[in-house]
Amino acid sequence: MTTASALDPLTPFDWSRILARGSEAQSFLQGQLSQDLSDVGAGVWSLILTPTSEVISSVKVLRDNDGYVLYVARDLAEVVMARLKRFLLRTDCQLSIEASEEGPIGTVGDQVRGGIAGPNEFARHLTPQCFGAHFVASTVSFTKGCFTGQELVGRLDARGAVVPWRLVRSSGPSIERLDEALGSKGPEGPQGVTTAITHEGGVLALGFVHRSALAEDALAGFHDVIVTAIA
Repeated sequence: MTTASALDPLTPFDWSRILARGSEAQSFLQGQLSQDLSDVGAGVWSLILTPTSEVISSVKVLRDNDGYVLYVARDLAEVVMARLKRFLLRTDCQLSIEASEEGPIGTVGDQVRGGIAGPNEFARHLTPQCFGAHFVASTVSFTKGCFTGQELVGRLDARGAVVPWRLVRSSGPSIERLDEALGSKGPEGPQGVTTAITHEGGVLALGFVHRSALAEDALAGFHDVIVTAIA
């Protein structure tokens, strides 16, 4: 499903904060987030995964005097909260949500130009490796021990992370033209435009392609479209 329309690049990227408090907040989150929280420093990116390793959302994790703060895209805050509470059993960790006036990304333009996955991208129910090697390296620890959703992520990493679908940035005259290009290769699946902004008389967008579309000259018939995989 294509995003409805290209957004103004200055459209705010809205954030919420999930607060994790209690004596067992760290141990609980350590078992639920993909990143090692033993030293978050100035903050680390992590993932909330389904038990089958699909990405629900990325989160930016910080420490404060009372526990942990998880910045999450506002559209996904309730989904992330429900996912965390599913595993919150007999644990001294209290979770709450509040709106945030700011967050790690300022605008949708920053998101698209930076090749940063957001709610529309995570809605395709894909594994972390589909979002690129940098995404995995910056959000997943393969040495910290078990966390929910680890099994397939670890197996893909051990096998060289060959996945059928890849996040890309594309530009062209319209969303429809980009959608046509992104969907021109591979079987029916999650390919297509996910988030788009107006750009130089056309559109700049994030979306997904089948890996066959990234082969040399695979999209030679789309001379007005540029597609680049998010590394």
